[in-house]
Amino acid sequence: MKEMKDDLLKVLLSEEEIKERVAQLGARISADYAGRELLMISVLKGSVAFMADLMRAITIPVSIDFMAVSSYGKGVKTSGVVKIIKDLDQPLEGKDLLIVEDILDSGKTLGYLIDTLGQRGPSSVRIATLLDKPDRREVNIRPDYSGFVVPDEFVVGYGLDYAEKYRNLPFVGVLKPEIYTVAE
Repeated sequence: MKEMKDDLLKVLLSEEEIKERVAQLGARISADYAGRELLMISVLKGSVAFMADLMRAITIPVSIDFMAVSSYGKGVKTSGVVKIIKDLDQPLEGKDLLIVEDILDSGKTLGYLIDTLGQRGPSSVRIATLLDKPDRREVNIRPDYSGFVVPDEFVVGYGLDYAEKYRNLPFVGVLKPEIYTVAE
């Protein structure tokens, strides 16, 4: 039986590298938000693994909430149209928001979220992303907390998917092009 790792060109980031970097980010966020009311917002579904590990690495009290947005449909490229599928459950006024994302590439989705959430009266809105893909940026956005800068390759694992598969890999790998070009 074929395993998921057989669909990968290579492992880009090991489980250990991710764990170490998440601990470093958690320490920075804990220091930066000491004494403040931090609300971490997970952008579903891709950021769930990162969010779970990051919130455990943060040593100050935090609240969490979840949001689901879509800009991809069933393809591998963003449509550019962002749609909120599941909104937040709590008011944002006066809170410090930390949007937790799996990957920042074009920046269109995060640009939309920053504008939308910013209209709800938070004290601040910042971004924590596991992966930053600056070569694909179309919107002028930079993460406040970034795990790793990655090349413009199709990555999966640690929450990132292709066709809802590979999210459960404990590392980040590069998907073989023949896997995703067959479907296009």
